[in-house]
Amino acid sequence: MAGVQPVQVLAVTGGKGGVGKTNAAINLSICLAEMGRRVVLMDADLGLANVDILLGVSPRETLEHVIKGQCSLRDVLLEGPRGVRIVPAASGTQHMADLSMQEQAGLIHAFSDLGDDMDTLVIDTAAGISHHVISFARAAQEVLVVVANEPTSLTDAYALIKVLNQNYGVSRFYILANMVRSLQEGNEVYDKLSNAADRFLDVALIYLGAVPFDDYLRKAVQRQKAVCDVYPRTKSALAYRALAQKIRSWSLPASPRGHLEFFMDRLVQGAR
Repeated sequence: MAGVQPVQVLAVTGGKGGVGKTNAAINLSICLAEMGRRVVLMDADLGLANVDILLGVSPRETLEHVIKGQCSLRDVLLEGPRGVRIVPAASGTQHMADLSMQEQAGLIHAFSDLGDDMDTLVIDTAAGISHHVISFARAAQEVLVVVANEPTSLTDAYALIKVLNQNYGVSRFYILANMVRSLQEGNEVYDKLSNAADRFLDVALIYLGAVPFDDYLRKAVQRQKAVCDVYPRTKSALAYRALAQKIRSWSLPASPRGHLEFFMDRLVQGAR
């Protein structure tokens, strides 16, 4: 893949479900595409896909068909809002949630087809600390942890950060406080997580910002649309746009870390 430009690889993850992780991945992808990035959004909740559901699109083929060798990765790409291309996963398929080492490696190498045609790969992982979540998170250039202001979300986010740090050496995490009632609450969410990490872990937690609680986001979900697409001037959409601007400003490393081939190599290592 000599000569291929660096690809920004961002894993959007969270310790538990229900914190708005997938909505964050979708809306950040749309905002980055609005800013001129060629964005691919991968649904990496391999057995319980929901990116396509939240956007109201119906894939004919998914990653399951790629794994089985029935089509290429390009064949499954869906066109999303603002030109975001979506890699849909399967839903209700137990086999996809427990891929073999060979199947994971095959899936990873399928991404080599897209390396010259995207600037940013956003990975919407499953919730929790399953081996799939760990593999995708540790292979990404950057890890964004979505947290809500509730004890289970904070506890599970800390557990995810601890596993990635102590077992796999991931030392930098960006934190997004979601569904907060004020900027102060967002800061408090970050402080709770940061204080615990500072006491027990050798990590850098960087506060990316907050997304406010917004009834328009709920309305967008009911319409199976992204809030940044259908309600672009609402407070949550404006917050996502500001967060995407920060992500867009992150520098790409000169070393292989952060290139798509690095993503693939790290995932292959994880599969082994």
